[in-house]
Amino acid sequence: MQQKLPAYQKIDMETWPRKHHFEYYRNTLQCGYSLTSRVDVTDVLGYAKTKKKKFYACFLYAASKTVNQLDFLRLMIPEEGGAGIWEVSNPNFTVFHQDDETFSDIWMEYHSDFEEFYQEFEKTIHIYGNNKGIKARPDTPANFFCISCVPWLDYSGCSTYSVGEPALFPIITFGKYTRENDAYTLPITLTISHASADGYHASLFFQKLQENLQNFHKFFN
Repeated sequence: MQQKLPAYQKIDMETWPRKHHFEYYRNTLQCGYSLTSRVDVTDVLGYAKTKKKKFYACFLYAASKTVNQLDFLRLMIPEEGGAGIWEVSNPNFTVFHQDDETFSDIWMEYHSDFEEFYQEFEKTIHIYGNNKGIKARPDTPANFFCISCVPWLDYSGCSTYSVGEPALFPIITFGKYTRENDAYTLPITLTISHASADGYHASLFFQKLQENLQNFHKFFN
């Protein structure tokens, strides 16, 4: 029995302004790209230290919130073809195993409320965090995006290569945060199919993410 797809909104291809761009970059010139920019994490880092929260989980929430605010980061292909937008996209994040220097990826359900998100993150890590192998948690849903961290490196550029058609969902990578004057920043890379996003859309991702990071303390009482 075929598994039912999570909820999505079908796009009217005949009225969609990006119809030809979407079809061109899926069928004629299958390509994706990576863009790296620095973001200010001073506010979210301060919140994490004050509230004794994990910075990784806080950043993961801000990135997940951004993905779920921007439709072009949740594009999908319905069974009948065309294009659609997932109602919700769940983060598929990585954990590092210090003992054997390998990593695993784990998916979790997205919650728009930070406290619910944080509790879900802690529960997911507790249950699946010590599992080894690429997939630490089975049954990854169709509506997910990828995010991982390179906390040992303050890099200036990152490229992700794949064989075949690039994924419509975003692959987000961020590095080590460093201090310059009174601000903490880190590099973040967005890798995505050109069918999903042009340069304009990619810039919206960085702008919205920065907005969510800088106003992190305003999410809470």
